[in-house]
Amino acid sequence: MAGGAGLSEDRAGRAERGAGRVLIIAGSDSGGGAGIQADIKAVTLLGGYAATAITAITVQNTLGVHGVYPLPLDLIEAQARAVLDDIGADAIKTGMLGSTEVVERVAAILDSSAAPAVVDPVMIAKGGAALLADDAVAAVRSLMIPRAALLTPNAPEAEALTGIAVADLDGQRRAGEALLALGARAVLMKGGHVPGETVVDLLLTPTGETLLEGERFDTRNTHGTGCTLASACAAGLAKGLPLEAAVAEAWAYVAEAIRRAPGLGGGHGPLDHGWPVRGRT
Repeated sequence: MAGGAGLSEDRAGRAERGAGRVLIIAGSDSGGGAGIQADIKAVTLLGGYAATAITAITVQNTLGVHGVYPLPLDLIEAQARAVLDDIGADAIKTGMLGSTEVVERVAAILDSSAAPAVVDPVMIAKGGAALLADDAVAAVRSLMIPRAALLTPNAPEAEALTGIAVADLDGQRRAGEALLALGARAVLMKGGHVPGETVVDLLLTPTGETLLEGERFDTRNTHGTGCTLASACAAGLAKGLPLEAAVAEAWAYVAEAIRRAPGLGGGHGPLDHGWPVRGRT
């Protein structure tokens, strides 16, 4: 009995402290640079606890996506329910969903949890492979955006969701405002695809905006940048950081991970997710 009481007290204490638990619902990248693998690394290195519900298995390396194998809907949901029913979640991050049917099922999962959702509307892999069916874009627009505590589109994704051209900061702002109007509570408009000597990401909320501006690195090693940034944001929210602080922490983490990319593979290489372990050198 004493042991059981101690365990209950320990669980209560961890819940009170906030465990930084992140449930990641996304696809697997066999190359380890993006998807679930990048998500787990980012959440872990930023002090959170990562759990997963895998939506699809991809055959992938730095040269591209060579195959996509979706998992059954019931299996996707069963993974998520198993995590939520036992471990719980302080934030949920969604990535590659793939089809309208998966979007619908994941939306229902989000409705069953009070955890804030960071929605990365993954559509195209770095090498150009489609990761979201054309007919699923409307489902993302109608079902995922209104459920997003934070939406993290790049320029092409924002254009597909809003029909607004995103070629400069003004386009980022107008598309972000349109996404807020569609129901997102906050939008991080990523600027990696927007031309310019610097990269400008724009965080928009109903009460204002925050610019995050930094050096544009001349590198091929940017595979998984979007997955990593969204998961890093989710880790911050799960730890209880305010939105702006969570985004700033994630942004700085990703910038350094790009700078220190190890140069693996012959194509779009991965980031150095583990740089905090070795320190800033």
